[in-house]
Amino acid sequence: MKRTRIKICGLTREADVLAAVDAGADAIGFVFYAKSKRYVTPARAAELARLLPPFVTPVGLFVNATEAELQAALEALPTMLLQFHGDESPQDCERPGRPYMRAARMEPGFDLLDYAQQYSAAQAILLDAHVEGYGGGGKVFDWSLIPKNLGSPVVLSGGLHAGNVLAGITQARPWAVDVSSGVEAQGRGLKCAELMREFCEAVARADAQVAVDLAVSNPEI
Repeated sequence: MKRTRIKICGLTREADVLAAVDAGADAIGFVFYAKSKRYVTPARAAELARLLPPFVTPVGLFVNATEAELQAALEALPTMLLQFHGDESPQDCERPGRPYMRAARMEPGFDLLDYAQQYSAAQAILLDAHVEGYGGGGKVFDWSLIPKNLGSPVVLSGGLHAGNVLAGITQARPWAVDVSSGVEAQGRGLKCAELMREFCEAVARADAQVAVDLAVSNPEI
């Protein structure tokens, strides 16, 4: 059965990193955008990343970072996956020479097929809601805007939580899901262990539902 990967983003505390891993997260996101309330310095992210077991990937989120900022983060976490959320061009994303994801801000009329082709070197395209500023602001976008056969792995983001991620996975069939505010109870950057566990359990239920749906629609498989 295909398993949807899970990224929990915007972690700032040791206990939250350990709880996210225990819940079943495949990747942990650290925000290197100073204007975010979930911002951590490269040194702090390195401290938190040392808690990660093998095969749980650290991901660094950047918004229009300078080369010096990128280099400082890469020196602190040399194995992290890069995630670009600003106005970075394909050349900007490829310049560090590291695997990366590119965020797309979804809204009616946005040509995602052309966008994915421009960033064809990306490991995945992360789909978020289009809001003021950068990031999705905890908002859900219209999943029907996602074209089939995009040509790149899709990471579904934007307002996900345990109550809607099953619907998101069964409708969009993404390669991975990304959650941040949907697993916070006390404030930005302060994750809730119970909400993270419930989110990961909901993803597992969604995968089981997708497997059933595929079996029904393709009985010979």
